[in-house]
Amino acid sequence: MSLLKRLAVHAAQLSFGFGDDDATPAARPAPAPAAPPPEPAVSIASLLAPATFAHPRANRQARLGGHVVGYEFRRVRRKTIGFSVATDGLVVSAPRWVPVGEVESALQEKSRWILKKLQEQDERARRLAEQRIVWRDGTALPFLGETVIVVLDARAGGAVLHTAEETLPDVPRLTLHVGLPEHASAELIRDVVQACLQRQAKRVFEERCHHFAQRLGVHWTRLSLSSASTRWGSASADGAIRLHWRLIHFALPTIDYVVAHELAHLRVMDHSPQFWDVVRSVIPDVDRLRDGLRDEALPLLD
Repeated sequence: MSLLKRLAVHAAQLSFGFGDDDATPAARPAPAPAAPPPEPAVSIASLLAPATFAHPRANRQARLGGHVVGYEFRRVRRKTIGFSVATDGLVVSAPRWVPVGEVESALQEKSRWILKKLQEQDERARRLAEQRIVWRDGTALPFLGETVIVVLDARAGGAVLHTAEETLPDVPRLTLHVGLPEHASAELIRDVVQACLQRQAKRVFEERCHHFAQRLGVHWTRLSLSSASTRWGSASADGAIRLHWRLIHFALPTIDYVVAHELAHLRVMDHSPQFWDVVRSVIPDVDRLRDGLRDEALPLLD
């Protein structure tokens, strides 16, 4: 029996819950309509203006490759100039003794990389906005790399995952029947669905941990779910594994990569070449999966 079928069977047991007259004088011609006001002039310069990237805490700016980039500049205790690009934009960190001119030169040298990363972040933000979830009957969510449709069904007992054996082309085969009335609030729908997803996540993650622990020859002691904002998982020397519950949105190969990554730390507690060899022993396409995970955009659930 496939993993999805086993999940559906198990979930079915859960409660989540618009004749002129001769005496009439000749009509005067209607006045000509007033000319419309002239449209404001648009300068060619404004049409050709480069994109501007601005960090919300920007205290300096630079022109990089024709683009204006506002960045946050920090003086820190470090030996070299550092660049980081995240959701907010560019942050530049430099030792106190490095002159500003040297920092600006370094910015120009790294301009291609910086602009590439800023554009990637813009694209990621756009994808995230497109994936914002509206909590209502019929909303769609990613689940194990597929799409699951939320169905409000007051007759359902809690939340039950259904898998259709056959569907029309482009019609999702997964539905999550939630035992709530059609007038249920968005907040309530969100809470019930998220609780269901977390239960499913725990079940899938435990199964994958058992699978890969045996192959890696390691022993894990307990599994807990995480909502960390910066990491997908962690492992402790005592065998405790923490995995971000929203990995459940991704296809199984991506989940397997993260699970194997954390379990491999029970043999090598660093990211040395030896560690990656351990991961690669059970996940041969580790490089592709790792790069793909960095590009993944989670739906906004709030």
